[in-house]
Amino acid sequence: METATSTITHESTLFAEPIGHIGAFHITNALLTSWIAVGLIVIISILVRISVKRIPGKLQSIFEIILEGAYDLCDQVTGSRRTTEKVFPLVISIFFFVLFNNWIGILPLGGLGVVVNEGTHSMFAPFVRSGTADINTTIALAVIAVIGSNLFGIVSIGAWNTFNKYVNLKALGGIFTKIRKGPSVLLVAPITFFVGLLELVGEGAKIASLSFRLFGNVFAGEVLLASMAAIFAYVLPVPFLFLEIFVGLIQALIFSMLTLVYFTIASQDHNHDESSHAQVAHG
Repeated sequence: METATSTITHESTLFAEPIGHIGAFHITNALLTSWIAVGLIVIISILVRISVKRIPGKLQSIFEIILEGAYDLCDQVTGSRRTTEKVFPLVISIFFFVLFNNWIGILPLGGLGVVVNEGTHSMFAPFVRSGTADINTTIALAVIAVIGSNLFGIVSIGAWNTFNKYVNLKALGGIFTKIRKGPSVLLVAPITFFVGLLELVGEGAKIASLSFRLFGNVFAGEVLLASMAAIFAYVLPVPFLFLEIFVGLIQALIFSMLTLVYFTIASQDHNHDESSHAQVAHG
């Protein structure tokens, strides 16, 4: 009687590996890491809120300096402290969520996991994998950033002005009111309308660029560390580990700052600015 032999392999996959389930709901290692990151953010927020004092100590003073520096950095993008105060809670939350996911994913915990049986082939799935190394997580974050920025634009400048950024009916309507002043409006207005449609396509491009940039950098870093560990597990991965710590910080900063840029652009009414400049010029 012959028995089938089962081989256990561990390889880097583009998809997050399942490590358990709750009923029909599958829990992946990337989802578990994301939950851990959210838990850390909640715990740190509660501890900071409890420890805040009217007369700050040394540690609180250091954090206040860092926070004020973060606000100043955001002010350079928004150009307004009022806009910064509205967007900052979301931006800083995204920053820490991405940062914790990036760093948790490179912790040397690769030996902790479960074995998933697939017939005669068994695959080892580690418990910890960066949530941002899963394309589903990065796409979700990108969708939040892009849709959130447009909703913020609706609140800031109104639904009609936000709609006209993409489907510029004002430009087409201006043909009938401005044609007496100059026939060039017959050429300029259709081009302006077409540019608005390109802006609409650009919103989809933002989602793709945000999600794939973050996913690609984090996933490539995990593959690099795994490759170095396979060559020589104890010494060789160390310099690359410090490199990935730095890369994780930079990627979190880039993603959060791009989100801030999108919110800032969405809150500005370019048509209003152009009309104001035109009035000043004629005045």
